[in-house]
Amino acid sequence: MSKNLKFIDLFCGLGGFRIALEKQKCKCVFSSDIDEAVCKVYENNFGQHPSGDITKIAAKDIPDFDILCGGFPCQSFSIAGKRLGFEDTRGIMFFEVARILREKQPKAFILENVKGLTNHDKGETLKVILNMLNELGYDFVYKVLNASDYGIPQSRERWYCVGIRKDLNINLNINEIFPPKKLLLYTYDDIIDTKNTYDDYIISDTCKKNIQAHINKVKEKSSKYTLAYEIRPSRCQFRSNGISPCLTAKMGTGGNNVPVVVELNRKLTEKECLKLMGYPDNYKIGTGAQAYKQIGNSVIIPILEYISKHLVDILNKEIE
Repeated sequence: MSKNLKFIDLFCGLGGFRIALEKQKCKCVFSSDIDEAVCKVYENNFGQHPSGDITKIAAKDIPDFDILCGGFPCQSFSIAGKRLGFEDTRGIMFFEVARILREKQPKAFILENVKGLTNHDKGETLKVILNMLNELGYDFVYKVLNASDYGIPQSRERWYCVGIRKDLNINLNINEIFPPKKLLLYTYDDIIDTKNTYDDYIISDTCKKNIQAHINKVKEKSSKYTLAYEIRPSRCQFRSNGISPCLTAKMGTGGNNVPVVVELNRKLTEKECLKLMGYPDNYKIGTGAQAYKQIGNSVIIPILEYISKHLVDILNKEIE
């Protein structure tokens, strides 16, 4: 059982980290996001309005905490390789994470980012991050995990990194921190709602025509439904194996960027997309472009639940 460790929720978005950590009885003492639209959704679900731009918040104004959580945006790290110092790298959000780690020295952190971080700039970006985490006094392990290997029917590869302060003398075992692969808990067939018509989600005749022009690409079908995505006149991708394509923030840009359930001639709803991220049924979110963008930027909750549970267990043993 957790001894009510405290955590902060940076770049909090919809609050996926918070849901995972609160299941371990941890207490959120600070959250931050620059996007006011997502802050309103966060407040609607957690009763707290996140602080704004983290670059404008002094570390001394953040309450003391035990665990830093953050799925930081991955801007270009070209300047980072020059190691110009914190003052010249404020525009890069990882350095905000590093600034807070340096000044607050929490016991641990959990970070999440896109898989592309691992090979960005021929690996130099990741090298800068890992070197800085080491210099800040943390031991850490990291791994790329695909949601579809851990119970969630979405092909979503993300980089996860967990660190513990070196002076705590805790041996971090990568096989303990990260979950073993498991069978799917459900497929997208199980979350597609056929009880409602969802007239507002019906696709246009043009979109339908583009799908039909490429539907012959579906050779084998193991699912009841087929998902179409990247729908264009010249191309269209399909999934018919129960695992959805990666949901991205591009869903919020309009057009045909939200996956389509071919047999129903409609887009996935916001609630269906949330379930493909592992969010609980009672999570409250809006509709339309903003909601789809927010979901695409979010995190896979069941993976973070596993990671946070094992990290909290390790930290609590140290406290005992």
